[in-house]
Amino acid sequence: METIINVDDVSFSYGTQTEQALSHISLSVNKGDFIGIIGPSGAGKSTLAACLSGAVPHHYTGTFFGSVMVDGHDTCEASLTDVSQIVGSVLQDIDTQMVASVVEDEMLFGLENFGVPHDQIEQRVSETLETVGISDLRDREIATLSGGQKQKVAIAAILAMRPRVLVLDEPTAALDPASSTLVFETLREANRTLGITIVVVEQKVALLSEYCNRVLVLNHGEIALQGEPHEVFAHTDELCAIGVDCPRVTRIFNSLEADGLVSGTPCLDVDEAERLISGIVDPAHASSDIQAPAGSPHAPSLRPHAKDAEPVLTFDHVEFAYPNGGAAVHDLSLTLYPGELVGIVGQNGAGKTTLTKLLTGLLKPASGSVRVTGLDTAAVPTSRIAREVATLFQNPDRQICKDTVLDEVAFGLELAGIDRAEALRRAQLVIDRFGLPADEAPFSLSRGQRQMVALASVVVVEPKIVVLDEPTSGLDYRECMTVMETVRTMAERGCAVIMVCHDMEVVSDFAERIVVMADGRILDRGRTHELFSNIELMQRAYVEPPQVIELSRRLASSVSPAFAQVSEVTDIVRITKEMVRRG
Repeated sequence: METIINVDDVSFSYGTQTEQALSHISLSVNKGDFIGIIGPSGAGKSTLAACLSGAVPHHYTGTFFGSVMVDGHDTCEASLTDVSQIVGSVLQDIDTQMVASVVEDEMLFGLENFGVPHDQIEQRVSETLETVGISDLRDREIATLSGGQKQKVAIAAILAMRPRVLVLDEPTAALDPASSTLVFETLREANRTLGITIVVVEQKVALLSEYCNRVLVLNHGEIALQGEPHEVFAHTDELCAIGVDCPRVTRIFNSLEADGLVSGTPCLDVDEAERLISGIVDPAHASSDIQAPAGSPHAPSLRPHAKDAEPVLTFDHVEFAYPNGGAAVHDLSLTLYPGELVGIVGQNGAGKTTLTKLLTGLLKPASGSVRVTGLDTAAVPTSRIAREVATLFQNPDRQICKDTVLDEVAFGLELAGIDRAEALRRAQLVIDRFGLPADEAPFSLSRGQRQMVALASVVVVEPKIVVLDEPTSGLDYRECMTVMETVRTMAERGCAVIMVCHDMEVVSDFAERIVVMADGRILDRGRTHELFSNIELMQRAYVEPPQVIELSRRLASSVSPAFAQVSEVTDIVRITKEMVRRG
């Protein structure tokens, strides 16, 4: 195939740093490729994306060796403007990419600056907005959009310019599952219909495995693995050691393969896994008397909250609407008890972030009431509520203000009146738990590491309620598990946790119960597995259930009822093995 980008023995280190962000990378990107790049935080994924787009060495300075040729042009010699007419890029931090205040103006900016004929502009804008599914946002102010909606606008603005290559850095980090799928469907359409070559840095391995024809795994600035998705994700142990997750159904295949029950190509999606297990388990011999699983080892079991404690949070028929439009919420009723870990799920714009702002007192109800540890949020200042509630923002950069990690984590304690020496001591304990560099400047760290710094500053103050707005966004698998195990420990110690999260695997593993939202309303609330198994509810909320829960639902119907209510990889494997043995 014809090569459009060739990376030849590239090494790069930022500024005056001696540590290399990339080390001897060689890579060919062919026309029509759809390449996914994965790896732990700090592996060099964003740096490689910047090299492909020409941002390195033009925007980011440092020591650069080797060459990157884009359609025959050396990025060190060609101007960034020339390169950007071939390679469009969507950055990890969307706010830094926006240049206009209204969606339509954002779409027009690139088209007009690149000299697209005026008689083509309207059609391009309309078609691209419709393709990405945001035609209704055309006249909206960007400041009123959710993080996910901004992401869609950024992608649309670049697609409208019809680049030959599109490089995206974690484009779905802030998106709900349905919107993430829509983005990848949009990229696939651009790839197949328009012939645009796609290179995407992404943490959602299930999406990459479904849409990409090649996957690259980076580790410590080097390419650790590369190949077709089935080939790469067969290396489960190696990926785990690196800090990269595999699709849950791939884990199921690998476990069954280790026991000699299956062989060949690993599963990447639920359809493949269902066919695999249906093929080795004879429904005629499938028993339903196999003991049901005890449940996720992560999620705490339901407690009799009403008998043991007063609620720490109550929403009572709350209404709110933004003056200039936005995600209004209606008739919100919700109760949260000490020690609960509750997930809030729903598509972008469902009102989840608005709910959290009402909880923290940043917004006041138009009607109804919000009570936090007995305090009416409409009657007390936000500063008073802040003594009871700590928040981890979706973008950690909006809550980082100190020069070192240690000072940042200690800052909240000092604001609460804790002696500086004691604040630093407590902060150091949390920093050690998170494995963070105490003396480093937070903004010198990767996006995932900054997220962990922000969470550490929340954990250290030991609040009664903690609000997590996309706590795992931008984190690699190892960091994600560190963060969520820490959150679970907080809940076990009595802190009530309310978590807005688009990673349904994380929600399934850790949330005791979930609240499902759509169109500013709560559709339902209850046990995590039960609601995820409700197909009609998930469709109404535009939520895709986790792979294992969807697989268990299908197997319970097509193979045996013993698979019902299963939410863990180990239980799917255990039940399958026992049925094969009995058959």
